[in-house]
Amino acid sequence: MAPESKRMRKSREKVAEVQQTNPISLDQAVTLLKSLPQPKFDQTVEISVKLGVDPRKGDHMVRGSVSLPNGTGKTQRVAVFCEGDAAKQAEKAGADFVGGDDMIKKVDGGWLDFDVAIATPDMMSRLGRLGRVLGPRGLMPSPKAGTVTTDVTKAVTEFKAGRVEFRMDKTANLNAPVGKISFEEKAIVQNVNRMLEAIREAKPATAKGTYFQRISVSTTMGPGILLEIATA
Repeated sequence: MAPESKRMRKSREKVAEVQQTNPISLDQAVTLLKSLPQPKFDQTVEISVKLGVDPRKGDHMVRGSVSLPNGTGKTQRVAVFCEGDAAKQAEKAGADFVGGDDMIKKVDGGWLDFDVAIATPDMMSRLGRLGRVLGPRGLMPSPKAGTVTTDVTKAVTEFKAGRVEFRMDKTANLNAPVGKISFEEKAIVQNVNRMLEAIREAKPATAKGTYFQRISVSTTMGPGILLEIATA
């Protein structure tokens, strides 16, 4: 295991000094996040949420997508599985990759140079073979996430503009990007709040008890900062 960097050590010490063992408000957390020693690249700000659901139950899956008010700071590479007029619409909307069986074969062979996969409903029966490839990476198109649609123009436009897909993992944890550390504090706070609203809206109807059990924010290479759930 590689030794902890000096920058990370200083970051952890500063977080511990400010936070100690207590959660802090979102505003305080973002201010602290931006004050930490930064590497020489624009880190992604991420939110991590521990959900009070049972990941073993199919009806407890938490998944969806949301348009962040200030975008993600990253241009997403969008692949659209479609044919005919839909393919023309996807290309016109700015999709990076568009195709049918040819692209399915390419992905089945290991090609995954895209961040979002969108498909028209008629393609889903053929995309089933890619479940083992796309599923573990959270890339399998889904109606719930807005990535299976007949309106490819709208889907491509929204994801290129900063729409983010989120999905809970097998341990009921959910991680999602909410911007860049170079964003103004207000912009990061707005993005985090919108993401939390979207996750809250995706709460399974059968889930009981406390839904948000733990929430933290961090940067790509920084320590997590625990948030007060009531004020997040």
